[in-house]
Amino acid sequence: MKYGNEIVLLALAAFAALLGAAFAQDSQFGAHMWVLFFALVAGAIVLLRTGNYAPVDILAEDKSPYMDGPIRYGVIATVFWGVTGFLVGVIVAAQLAFPDLNIEPWLNFGRLRPLHTSAVVFAFGGNALIATSFYVVQRTSRARLFGGNLAWYVFWGYQLFIVMAATGYLLGITQSREYAEPEWYVDIFLTVVWVAYLVVFLGTILNRKEPHIYVANWFYLAFIITIAMLHVVNNLAVPASFLGSKSYSLFSGVQDALTQWWYGHNAVGFFLTAGFLGMMYYFVPKQVDRPVYSYRLSIIHFWSLIFLYIWAGPHHLHYTALPDWAQTLGMVFSIMLWMPSWGGMINGLMTLSGAWDKIRTDPIVRMMVVAIAFYGMSTFEGPMMSIKAVNSLSHYTEWTIGHVHSGALGWNGMITFGAIYFLVPRLWGRERLYSMRMVTWHFWLATLGIVVYAAVMWVAGISQGLMWREYDEQGFLVYSFAESVAAMVPYYVVRTIGGLMYLAGALVMAFNVFMTIRGHLRQEEPMPGTVPALQPAQ
Repeated sequence: MKYGNEIVLLALAAFAALLGAAFAQDSQFGAHMWVLFFALVAGAIVLLRTGNYAPVDILAEDKSPYMDGPIRYGVIATVFWGVTGFLVGVIVAAQLAFPDLNIEPWLNFGRLRPLHTSAVVFAFGGNALIATSFYVVQRTSRARLFGGNLAWYVFWGYQLFIVMAATGYLLGITQSREYAEPEWYVDIFLTVVWVAYLVVFLGTILNRKEPHIYVANWFYLAFIITIAMLHVVNNLAVPASFLGSKSYSLFSGVQDALTQWWYGHNAVGFFLTAGFLGMMYYFVPKQVDRPVYSYRLSIIHFWSLIFLYIWAGPHHLHYTALPDWAQTLGMVFSIMLWMPSWGGMINGLMTLSGAWDKIRTDPIVRMMVVAIAFYGMSTFEGPMMSIKAVNSLSHYTEWTIGHVHSGALGWNGMITFGAIYFLVPRLWGRERLYSMRMVTWHFWLATLGIVVYAAVMWVAGISQGLMWREYDEQGFLVYSFAESVAAMVPYYVVRTIGGLMYLAGALVMAFNVFMTIRGHLRQEEPMPGTVPALQPAQ
């Protein structure tokens, strides 16, 4: 049927509109259904305009041995959601420094903060992982993506999930738990999309023409499977009605806290670590044109990381009602986790053996090296903060925020930027990026932004912790909580500046990517060191 996909989308849009009108008394649910209606109609218009899921000028890819259309769209979505997520992050940072910027009810800190977190982790990071995994698995398997248009369903379905989750945060339609997860019907839809993602990825591996499964695919596969398990268990809930937004979690009290931090820390471990390690193990060797330093070490790194990470979640619940043995278990496994993490860092850095000069001449390599360095730093700081004595000072303070962002912006952000700069010229058949000078500008803006952000949060967090535990000679607290909040304001202002620098770098990248896709080349002098200096005649 020529217009089968469009008819299905329009039928679903009509059903969503019907629900939106019928349940107007549940204002949140009704509003969310109207959001779904407009998203589905927009999708149908796009399909009717192109006659396919891809722009007209790249339909010729059907003759290619690889299916790169969803990857192209994934790269563009990664850049778009990255800029969006960073922008919202700057806004919420500014709201802490200047509370008058909170706009009720939809644009206050309580709703924008989970929107920012989900935008940078699941929208920016998720699209980066889906796009790069589709690229890597095809090239390392020498096989086209499995399932035909199923890869397109994964891409568009994931974008629809992002829109529904984001609007749900702004409308206040969440499960009201630690991570403010989307409501039950959005969770179910994401589960279907994620299973389709697993089918595409695993099917491609099973159809491979290359007998060996490259290590990057192991990390991607572990990420896909474990995130599916985490998502399903953490979001087990009973809807109050099947035509309403309210649901009740199956967990409560300490069990709910443990389940959420089992989910939360392993989302870090498998979404933000294992998946991006798959990215590192492919794109770093390709960019420096060197093999992985030690393939044996990469296998040890994989299995030890996979085994240890799953146990580390309870270190977020020190000095709570969680049984002491469970807290200690989480701490011990967190400390052991430092060793395989640094094994991966060493493997990534040592891949540059014989190519260290590229750090001076190639800003993309520079980004990747800084990303690996931040990975090593964050995976040392995390186990250290899991120690109970350290955690008693650091927990609930801005130190934790500094730790999270040094890892997210430094490791996840920089390795993603490097992968995007690697992919864009190859996916669109360009000679090179529009401007390598702009990559250098992006590198310095992002790096300085991270350093400013993390440094002020470390100082702010330690100051907070010390203020909270300061007693006078009579045993009374020296500082009230309000005084500790007031002391943070200068740090919040500087943090906002650091976030603005990082956002500015992302905007430079977006322009560079846009101009590259359009086929423009900026005339500029070669990077210093790329052309050998002429020696005078003897």
